[in-house]
Amino acid sequence: KDSPNMILYTKMEALLSKMQNDKTGVPIKTVKSLLTKIPDVFSGEDLVSWLVNHLNISDLDEAIHLGSLIAAHGYFFPIDDHVITLKNDGSFYRFQWDYYWPSKGWEPENTEYAVYLCKRTMQNKARLELADYEAENLARLQRTFSKSWEDIFARAELEAKRDRKRDKTTRKIDDSRERAFWDVHRPVPGCVNTTEVDIKKAYWYKDRIKKSLYNSSPRKVSGVDKQSSPNPQMKSETIDSLNLILSNLRRQLDRHCLKMSKVCESIISYSDQQNDYDPLLTPIPSNPWISNEEQYWADEKSREITVRRATKWKFSFSELLADERGREQFRKFLEKEFSAENFNFWIACQNLKQQPFKKLKATVKKIHHDYLSDETPNPINIDSKIKDTTLRNMESPDRYCFEEAQEHIYHLMKSDSYARFLKSDQYKSFAANKSSSKDIKKMSGTTYNA
Repeated sequence: KDSPNMILYTKMEALLSKMQNDKTGVPIKTVKSLLTKIPDVFSGEDLVSWLVNHLNISDLDEAIHLGSLIAAHGYFFPIDDHVITLKNDGSFYRFQWDYYWPSKGWEPENTEYAVYLCKRTMQNKARLELADYEAENLARLQRTFSKSWEDIFARAELEAKRDRKRDKTTRKIDDSRERAFWDVHRPVPGCVNTTEVDIKKAYWYKDRIKKSLYNSSPRKVSGVDKQSSPNPQMKSETIDSLNLILSNLRRQLDRHCLKMSKVCESIISYSDQQNDYDPLLTPIPSNPWISNEEQYWADEKSREITVRRATKWKFSFSELLADERGREQFRKFLEKEFSAENFNFWIACQNLKQQPFKKLKATVKKIHHDYLSDETPNPINIDSKIKDTTLRNMESPDRYCFEEAQEHIYHLMKSDSYARFLKSDQYKSFAANKSSSKDIKKMSGTTYNA
């Protein structure tokens, strides 16, 4: 008996075969633009119209939702977006090659994902440049597979050479389909993952087939033939027992599960990093809570930037912002790069959360005038959507009306400016103890208390 997943895939693929019918299916076309051609695509509105007409769906939103579910399982995909969903507009989509369909039993490993990301870095960067989350995944995989990274890189080079030998149009189509395959199995953070293993554990079968993308054909985990696998014993279930099972499955899906080994590794790594900075664990300086010495407090208040202090800034962006001297040096660095307004806005939002209620409206207006108004000489780097949300929040001003904009600026500084600050000569001079306390200039305006 087929698993629930296979029953679902069979139904989806039967519907997909109707969509791809040459006469009655979704119209597939080649779109010509000014400089290039986009082959084998269809528009989102054509697909929604086809679903409404052929499945007798009266609600347009239901048709869009059904199409999005089919897309989330990897049967078709948008050609210019990593977020796999269906939109009822003129955006273009392409059907996935049946080789990549989920019914084929794909369970790609992280080593294969590493090969794919490496290969992307060797190809056309204008068309196949890694997204931010993919670049982070690549760096994480490189650390994980550091011992075997040369083999992974060699495999990626071999795959890239094979791709260059193909016809240009065919290569573009195949690249988009391969990208869509990984968008399903390693989706954008926050997107629905339809390939998670937890749901399979609810219906485990011994003859599971596992496929590897680059180096082998499908392989069976056990030698039992799928057709000869015994049927599960039929049980008469009451409505109450089924509801109990359903609630248990939902609770399991909502749980955030981590392997105990990973948790222990994370705790050990954090402890090793913080060991020299915890007064309970390090005898120098002595713990001021259990001794009469105040050296620890004096070091915290000192304006001198020691190697020990600068090294701690490298632990995380939050450690840098928690140190008053760190905030001063980070602001000086941003002023050199002409982007200090982002940091000043973040500080202003932090100070807003500590303002008394009677000063709230005036402070909100000042922050808007300094960083968000059309007349400001130092506008912050946010998009129109976040700005519109912030302006709506200002209609009823409170301490958190800039929260979304502040969070965006924080992540922008963390992912971009912070990394450049750690590579700058300014930071390296402190880390190498080449600057003295007399070089540190007192700066005003940073009133945020971590």
